[in-house]
Amino acid sequence: MTELNLKGITLKFRLLVSALLLVIGLSTQVTAIETKAKSALVLDFNSGVVLFEKNADESRPPASMSKLMTLFMVFEALEDGRLTLDERLPVSEFAMSYGGSTMFLNTRDKVRVEDLVRGIIVLSGNDACVVLAEALAGSEAEFARAMTARAQKMGMTQSTFGNSNGWPHPNQRMSARDLVILAETLIRDFPEFYNYFSEREFAFDGRSPANKNNRNPLLKLDIGADGLKTGHTTEAGYGVVGSAKKNGRRIVLMISGLESEADRAREAEKLVNWAFRQFIEKKILETGEKVGSIEIWLGKERSVDLEVENDLTLLLPVGVGDILSARIETRSPIEAPVEKGQKLGTLIIEVPGMPDTELPVLAAVSVERSGLLSKFKLSASVLMKSLSDVIN
Repeated sequence: MTELNLKGITLKFRLLVSALLLVIGLSTQVTAIETKAKSALVLDFNSGVVLFEKNADESRPPASMSKLMTLFMVFEALEDGRLTLDERLPVSEFAMSYGGSTMFLNTRDKVRVEDLVRGIIVLSGNDACVVLAEALAGSEAEFARAMTARAQKMGMTQSTFGNSNGWPHPNQRMSARDLVILAETLIRDFPEFYNYFSEREFAFDGRSPANKNNRNPLLKLDIGADGLKTGHTTEAGYGVVGSAKKNGRRIVLMISGLESEADRAREAEKLVNWAFRQFIEKKILETGEKVGSIEIWLGKERSVDLEVENDLTLLLPVGVGDILSARIETRSPIEAPVEKGQKLGTLIIEVPGMPDTELPVLAAVSVERSGLLSKFKLSASVLMKSLSDVIN
C-alpha cells in the first residue's frame, strides 16, 4: 500500500494489473434529504454529479417550465442570425387568444424580440411564446414538433411538446432529468442571454402592473439564485427549475408536483441549501504531480515515475475524512522505450457514495530501451530465477 498526502488529503493506492480491485471502506456523514415534491433532481453543475433524485425519469406535465425549451430554440435562432433582439414581430389573433399568464399583447402590436424573451422569463407570457413560435416555424403546432425533435437530439428522451408555452396538452410532457439537462445547457451555452433569468421584474409597456414580478421564489432568497423558471397548472401542481451559485459552485435543481407556492419555495430553498452545505469542492492534484511509479521492462531505467496531466478538483461529501481510496490500473509489463507524457495507466479515485473519478497517468520522463548486454543480463537473471523455482 502506498500513501500520498496531497492538499491535506491522503490518497491510499496500489499499482494494479488487469483491473484488480482495492477497496477501503470510508463512512460519510452526509445528511439524508427528503422532499414533498413528486419528482426532483439536484445537480452539481461543475462536476456533473447528481446529488439527489426522486422519480427523475418520470414523464410529467411541465406547465410553464417547458417555456425553457422555447427559449432554447429562440436563443439558437439569435445566435445563428435567424432572429435579432431588436427585431419586431407581429401578434396573431391566435397568440392573443391565449389566457393564463400573458403580456396582454394584441394584434396591433409589433413587439421587440428582447421584450418577448423578457416577457416569457419574468411574466411567463403564454402569448409571447406563440409570437416567437410562429415567427420561427410558421405555426405553433409546427414549432412544437421542432421542439420535440430538438429535445430528443439533446438526449431529453422523456420530453414531448404539444405547444410552445406549457398550456395543458396531452403531448406536453417532460421529466425532471430532462429539465435539468435543458437548464444546464442554457447556462453553459448561452451566457450572453442567461442574465435575463435573474431579472426580478419587467413592467412591459405598463400594461399590467399586477403582473410584473418574477415568480421564481429563489430569487428573493440570499442563496445566490440567478434563474430559471417556475410552472403551475392544476394537473402539474407547482414546480420550479432553479439555479444558484455560491463560492464558485453552481447547483441546478428541478422539483414538481407540489401543492402550493409556499411548498415550492420551501422545498427549493431546502434542497439548494442542503446541496451547498453537505458537499464541498477540494483540489486534490495539480498538473505534473507524482502519484507513483511503475517498473519498466528492458529499459535503461528500471522504473518510471507516474504523473497526472491536469489539475483535479473533486466534489466531496462533508465528513468523508482526510483519506480517499484510489488505485492505478495499468497493463503489464511496460516495455521500453517509453516517451515522456505517454499514458501508462489510469488513476481511479473512489469517494463513498459518489461516482468514481478516472484520469490518465503519464510517464514523467522518457526511458530509452536498454542495450544488448543489458538484455542478456536481464534474460539470464530471469532464467536463473525460473530454474531456482523449479529446483525448490
